[in-house]
Amino acid sequence: MKDKFNAIIIDDEEIGIKKLKSSLSNIDKISVNETAQTAQKGKELILTIKPDLLFLDVEMPEMNGLELLRELKDAINWPMQVVFYTAYDKYLLSALRESAFDYLLKPYTGAEFLLVINRFLTYAESKEKELSVADSLSNLFSKDHPFFLIATIRGYKTLKTEDIGYFEYIKERKHWSVTLQNQTRIQLRRNTSADDILNLSSSFTQINQQQIINIAYLSMIEGKRCIMYPPFDKTEELIISRNFAKSVQDSFFMI
Repeated sequence: MKDKFNAIIIDDEEIGIKKLKSSLSNIDKISVNETAQTAQKGKELILTIKPDLLFLDVEMPEMNGLELLRELKDAINWPMQVVFYTAYDKYLLSALRESAFDYLLKPYTGAEFLLVINRFLTYAESKEKELSVADSLSNLFSKDHPFFLIATIRGYKTLKTEDIGYFEYIKERKHWSVTLQNQTRIQLRRNTSADDILNLSSSFTQINQQQIINIAYLSMIEGKRCIMYPPFDKTEELIISRNFAKSVQDSFFMI
């Protein structure tokens, strides 16, 4: 389990921030990295720090917490848990619909606070055990080995590099999928990141925010479009974005 989990507090009321910081100061496993009193600063902190735990006020002047999460939903690709921290219990149903981890109503009692924290730590520990199993299995297959392991929504699957044409991030469902030689598409586990995929093999190169290709199948670059060898030659929408053009070209020329 991590030595420390990073937390951010976003609340327009300083007194609310102070109380939460004071409560969290007694929790060895959680460190408050930053706080914000505006939604805009809060958004910047979330994307910069990528916290494990976010305490988010619902009622803020220029943008409420629910709107903030909706704006960030496509950018949050790590396992951040959200605890809504508010005096307005009318938002409970909306909070649950936004998949909040928990809900802390102001003013909270010590018992209510510890219940939320213990739930988070228990959840985090269970997730880390799950990942440690995946890591142990992955060690059976080094990066240069023709086989490696991917984590899917159903468990773990062994694949060869040559089985894979490309990976694609599905925004609507917030997960990565992989397309295989037989055109089968497999959904990867939800917390899989682009870096996790890229670390599987040096043959995998990211061409834009939503797509990673197997460079071994790259036949040529026509304008911004990647033209692939069969059986992926019918795939039209593999477009290189400006931010990734140099890295794609470097990978291509190295092959």
